[in-house]
Amino acid sequence: MIISASRRTDIPTYYSDWFFNRVRAGYVYVRNPMNAHQISKISLSPEVVDGIVFWTKNPIPMLDKLDALKDYMYYFQFTLNSYGTDVERNIPSKNDVIVPAFQRLSDLIGPDRVIWRYDPIFLSETYTMDYHIHYFEELAKRLSPYTKKCTISFLDFYRNTEKNISALAPSRFSVEQKEQLAKNIAEIAHSYGLRVDTCAEGIELQQYGIEHARCIDDRLLGQLIQCPLNVKKDKNQRLECGCIESLDIGAYNTCRNGCRYCYANYSEKAVGTNSGKHNPDSPLLIGEVGPEDKIIERKMFSCKVNQLRLDL
Repeated sequence: MIISASRRTDIPTYYSDWFFNRVRAGYVYVRNPMNAHQISKISLSPEVVDGIVFWTKNPIPMLDKLDALKDYMYYFQFTLNSYGTDVERNIPSKNDVIVPAFQRLSDLIGPDRVIWRYDPIFLSETYTMDYHIHYFEELAKRLSPYTKKCTISFLDFYRNTEKNISALAPSRFSVEQKEQLAKNIAEIAHSYGLRVDTCAEGIELQQYGIEHARCIDDRLLGQLIQCPLNVKKDKNQRLECGCIESLDIGAYNTCRNGCRYCYANYSEKAVGTNSGKHNPDSPLLIGEVGPEDKIIERKMFSCKVNQLRLDL
């Protein structure tokens, strides 16, 4: 099985101590987002965890502890955008902190295992097409020796996202604008030796050398562990999403990055309340097990295809 850590929150930035405690304990509890009293117990044994996918904007709290993951294969989905603090309010300086962190992470684990995400892209009076083109190239110039691929996406206007980002007066992309910006991004990326794909986008951009992404990617993990995986497409994601099945160990309304485009936080108040309940020694990311909670042990198994295949 593959562990996602996490689409719902930035575990490497804010909850890395908790995560490493759970690795040492060998299991983690995860509340069902649709039923708060239902808790899954998920094994973190290397025998059943085929890979871990980390999602982050700042892995610095983890960088000196990666030796604790020597028994696991893992890679990072690392979001590094060109927005300022008006959009990503709690992200440190990109130039002085985050770009060097990206480079250091790649030096530690290799460029195949650090996926650069430039997403989600939106347009406004400040963040114009020309702005994105200019700063995408500035980032590509610095990141291209440290990664092999960039994943892009265009902002989806979910209800809470639309409310949170309204002060920035974003405009909606036309299909023509998406194609033009994607074409420019692809040309820049390819000039620096980077592949480009799109995350959960229905638009077809193959004519510009842009494929559809699998952010949780059995192909990449199979290459990294040198063994194919027998896994299915994740039916719980959007139709356009190419990811394969995984277990997410995060929780909504817990990320303190303060990004205005975030779909995983519904309110700042909820984030503050939940963050205050975090105990790095708890099996749960947020809070403790209560008397009304029901713990169900998930059956975990490796998806590795170990049998010998003969070419006839």
